[in-house]
Amino acid sequence: MMETLPRYYTGLDLHKRTITATTLDARGETVSQATFRCHPDVLRHYFADCAPPESEHHIVVEATTGWYWVKDALRAAPFTLHLAHARQVKAITSAKVKTDSADARMLAQLLRNDLLPEAHMISDELRPLRDVLRTRLKLVERSSAAQNSIHRLLEKMNVEQVDDLPELMQLPARCHQEQIVLLQQQIKQLEHSLQAHLVPDEEVQRLLRIPGIGKINAFTIRLEVDDIARFESDRQFFSYCRLVPGADNSAERSRHKRSREGNRYLKMVFATASLRAIQYYPEIRSWYQRKKRKKPDALARTLVAKELARIVYQVWTKGEAFNGRFKGELLSRVKEETWPLLRSPDGLTEP
Repeated sequence: MMETLPRYYTGLDLHKRTITATTLDARGETVSQATFRCHPDVLRHYFADCAPPESEHHIVVEATTGWYWVKDALRAAPFTLHLAHARQVKAITSAKVKTDSADARMLAQLLRNDLLPEAHMISDELRPLRDVLRTRLKLVERSSAAQNSIHRLLEKMNVEQVDDLPELMQLPARCHQEQIVLLQQQIKQLEHSLQAHLVPDEEVQRLLRIPGIGKINAFTIRLEVDDIARFESDRQFFSYCRLVPGADNSAERSRHKRSREGNRYLKMVFATASLRAIQYYPEIRSWYQRKKRKKPDALARTLVAKELARIVYQVWTKGEAFNGRFKGELLSRVKEETWPLLRSPDGLTEP
């Protein structure tokens, strides 16, 4: 009979400068506990000392900013790393006594008892691409904020051009204009850095043929979803995209509520895609208008976004091209087979 390896469970309470680690055995007894500085070598040294090499070791860390380097530090070690869903863990571990060691122990206990709410750990090859794309979005938001600041200055003085502002007020307006120019250059630079990696991707090519989904939307869906197989059904995918409301039910009262659970980037993608699909596809616009007669406009748009998400889920899970139908109706408009099609690597790297 094959011997079962001893099991150990370690919870890591990760901060900017220090880590507190608590290791439990299979019975829940504390084997080791320490607080040390954030450094890969120090982290590896802790695990080398806390349990024998011939063991099954599971480690959990919350999905906060620093988990990237923790995973990289333990890449070559024979451990299984788990990523705890930070929001849901807080809901479970609301304790009166809250210390770093107590948090680390609670994470280890949740993992040991198979009660840990896990977050998705993005694949190593897509992780830097996703960070680049999220940085691009931040720059877009800053550009929009600068443009809004200019509009507010013009509104204050009831003028239409920056040149019509008083001399001193032109100074902040010019600063905002210069920021916008710089931000737009940086946005284009980031977009260009992603093209060579994502344009040849088979899933991106399929996503680009779906109504309302352009280059940046396709890139975002590909990077934020990572692996569509982690969603067992399209309903789970809708929930992750924030396309279904939360519930606030008590006794005989049932109410819907807005939920912040899920991925805000995918919510923005499908909201934008629904507007474009309604604008450019007559059949989708007609379906949206029928829904709008019975439901609020925002809800009708969300229903369009939900149907587009359903198409994305079906196309991705089946590995098939978009069939050109929306709610069973053949679309009269078809996307032209133009850029971004597959091209030579040299062509992809040209500005």
